[in-house]
Amino acid sequence: MFDRFGEFDSAAEINKTAVNLRKEGDIESIKVLAEENGIDLDIAEAFIDGDLFYLCDDMAAAIGKIEVESKELKPVEIMEDWVEYLKARCFEDENMAKAIRRKEKSLKGAIGALLTWSFKHQIPIDKDIMKAAGVTAGRCTLGIPGMAKAKQIMTEYYLGK
Repeated sequence: MFDRFGEFDSAAEINKTAVNLRKEGDIESIKVLAEENGIDLDIAEAFIDGDLFYLCDDMAAAIGKIEVESKELKPVEIMEDWVEYLKARCFEDENMAKAIRRKEKSLKGAIGALLTWSFKHQIPIDKDIMKAAGVTAGRCTLGIPGMAKAKQIMTEYYLGK
């Protein structure tokens, strides 16, 4: 995932590395840096050409990290919704974008927090619902948070609130 340059803790760290690589004339490494951090190649090219002073801002660094983590995690269904929510939060809240970019936080960690909540809040499913679903087990439980609760859990995970 972050094979060549490692994981960066902030957009500022990414930009510092990118600026130094540009000073050295190491164009290919800038492209690798951008790719590893989920930053569009067109943006990297504009940075290389000197059209941009920096490679990314906090929002782009956070969304890039989410994109890179998503490629490895391969989220489906509700997890895709959670990922899209996190991306939207990056647009709305610079503090959330900075928190998402932090090394000690990850998409797997956020989904793990949701799973932890889910296991702790399982409720028994009514026998008639089980029958309608064709479930023949003697007991069935479900513990999926609603979107409002999921948003709260993800916010608490990243921001500690």
